[in-house]
Amino acid sequence: MPRSYEVKLRLLDDESPFLLYFSIDRITPEEIMEKRNTTSNFILLGLFEHTRPHLFLFMVVLTMAIASFMGNALMLLLIYWDHRLHTPMYFLLSQLSLMDVMLVATIVPKMAVDYLTGKKSISPAGCGLQIFFFLTVGGGECFLLAAMSCDRYVAVCYPLRYPVLMSQKLCLKMTLGSWFLGSADGLMQAAATLSFQFCSAPEIDHFFCEAPMLVRLACDDTSVFENVMYICCVLMLLVPFSLILTSYSFILLAVLQMRSREARKKAFATCSSHLAVVGIFYGAAIFTYMRPKSYRSANPDKVVSAFYTIFTPVLNPLIYSLRNSEVKGALKRWLGKCTNLKCQQT
Repeated sequence: MPRSYEVKLRLLDDESPFLLYFSIDRITPEEIMEKRNTTSNFILLGLFEHTRPHLFLFMVVLTMAIASFMGNALMLLLIYWDHRLHTPMYFLLSQLSLMDVMLVATIVPKMAVDYLTGKKSISPAGCGLQIFFFLTVGGGECFLLAAMSCDRYVAVCYPLRYPVLMSQKLCLKMTLGSWFLGSADGLMQAAATLSFQFCSAPEIDHFFCEAPMLVRLACDDTSVFENVMYICCVLMLLVPFSLILTSYSFILLAVLQMRSREARKKAFATCSSHLAVVGIFYGAAIFTYMRPKSYRSANPDKVVSAFYTIFTPVLNPLIYSLRNSEVKGALKRWLGKCTNLKCQQT
């Protein structure tokens, strides 16, 4: 076994105050690995403390995450199983559910394990992967929501030309484009963020690895990266959000021209719920990613990040899918088929 030694310099204070000597103390390889691990890994301080109120909040957040995972997984199953839902609109909804499932799976399990076990360290590779997958699905969802608003605009304003304008081929291109742009942004930010040198102990006051939080810990000059990230945020947040607002403005104008009062009321309720979820998602993301570094604070950023990582994935299946009569019909048919199979087996 190789030996490792540490040299200590000591000053004697008795008879010879200026006499210096060296003592050689042996350090075991286990101690070396422990020091290396503590300096190379990041420490996630988390969202909750180990108090009774925070334990209650943790259980609420965990319940929401489980409900989000199950709701979006159910939507994927129904859209795949029922051929009546094999339309462009539900194809886009299935991709939204897939992104939400991946978003919850990227963030929540690590957060829950860290809180329950107290082991809050994460390796640089794990941190980079978390940044990459989070921005891939989060950035992809920004573009996908814009594509879904265009789909609703064509369906409401040009219903007779809808099969021609919104073909399966176009929906596939928009979906692949959303995934590609999200993954490109995730790869760029993960590689750039982890290339920085960190001045002090790499403690991240957050519940997952997020690029703005790591930039705060860097002792290098991050101005170029922040400018590039700001441009990316304009392209990935402000441009899709403006497109969504424009699409729903035309939709509301078309709704106002409807003669049926009940139809107008239903359309207004649907549009307002969609815009509410979109506003929460984009508003929280803009607040986190488009503020200057000097205006960022750990506690508000952690709470705001929970909105687009945990809260909106719960709302998406409820607002976009499970309130839909076609989805309810598919769910009833699926439950009826499962019941019949159980009766035949017994």
